[in-house]
Amino acid sequence: MRPKILVVDDTPANLVAMRRLLARADADIFEADNGNDALALCLDHEFALVLLDVNMPGMDGFEVAELIGETEHLRETPIIFVTAAYADDLNRMKGYTAGAVDYIAKPINDAILQSKVKIFLELYRARALLQHALDELSERNLQLTTEVAERTRMEQLVRHQATHDALTGLPNRVLFRERLENALAAANAGGAPFGLAYIDIDGFKGVNDAHGHAAGDELLKAIAARIDARTRGTDTVARLGGDEFAVLLNDATDGQAALARCQSLCDTIAEPYTLTVADLRIPATIGASIGVTMSLPRDAYDRLVSTADEAMYEAKRGGKNRCILR
Repeated sequence: MRPKILVVDDTPANLVAMRRLLARADADIFEADNGNDALALCLDHEFALVLLDVNMPGMDGFEVAELIGETEHLRETPIIFVTAAYADDLNRMKGYTAGAVDYIAKPINDAILQSKVKIFLELYRARALLQHALDELSERNLQLTTEVAERTRMEQLVRHQATHDALTGLPNRVLFRERLENALAAANAGGAPFGLAYIDIDGFKGVNDAHGHAAGDELLKAIAARIDARTRGTDTVARLGGDEFAVLLNDATDGQAALARCQSLCDTIAEPYTLTVADLRIPATIGASIGVTMSLPRDAYDRLVSTADEAMYEAKRGGKNRCILR
């Protein structure tokens, strides 16, 4: 975009002379013969330079400069006063106070005018290039921020999908093992013991076979919601696969406390269900065989899991829908 220069002078001959002198400047020239028109043009255009006559009837150059300086988006506009009173120190000081950056004396010396105009046009172009670069940098920073946020969101989504069961939304076997190993490490480092429960659903296959996989999926989601609702925020409930679940009981202080909590889960799971599948309401009644064990000092992952699993199968062999502590 070509820079713009505003020339303000109440004498038509001076405007013509200035137009001739600025003909070689690589800029678009705008003219005003009074202060009000000059201010109106400043509001409508961005000027690289304003050449402002000091002595004008009505609003003089000092008043115009002060009003330009009081307008936020105009105050950086450079103003050169054009005046016959240049040699007057008092007027010169008054002009600088009003916002002028320089003076040109009348009668105007062509070489001085061209030199000063060239400097301000170069400054304007340099500032425009800098602003363009800053705008591009800001836009790129915004793009990078958006890309980083999207990448973080996708990484979190992938992490969640890799560590959670797609059907129930519970942690899967991978995440459950990670949390169980962390709990073991904390307990072996002197922390409190914890309980582990393995849960196998009794009667799930019958519902699945009689009413189809959609009903089976709805039942698994309902079971997961019940277990999750009856456990504590510090616990971890996981679906290990099929109709098998596990619960890490972090706040269980001893085996009897863990057994009591699991018996409550067993009773909750055994309450009747009403499943909605394709606008059909399907009643279902199941049970749960739960094996419970407590962590021991310097315990190992394999022993703990094996003990809970064996207790669960013992519950199944003992008649199902019950809890066994080992």
